[in-house]
Amino acid sequence: MKRYLSGIFIFLSVIFVIIGFVLDFYWSGIVGWGLAVICLILALYFTKYITDEKKDR
Repeated sequence: MKRYLSGIFIFLSVIFVIIGFVLDFYWSGIVGWGLAVICLILALYFTKYITDEKKDR
């Protein structure tokens, strides 16, 4: 399950940015980009759990 978290967090960051653009509140863009950066940092962290197919062979 941990190897899929990287892709999930990248998808969530895209969703947060889109929601930040769609909502027209005062701080929504900054909050959306902040959450997107946090999700991308978490996606970067969980890339270490992605298995290497060449090592398994």
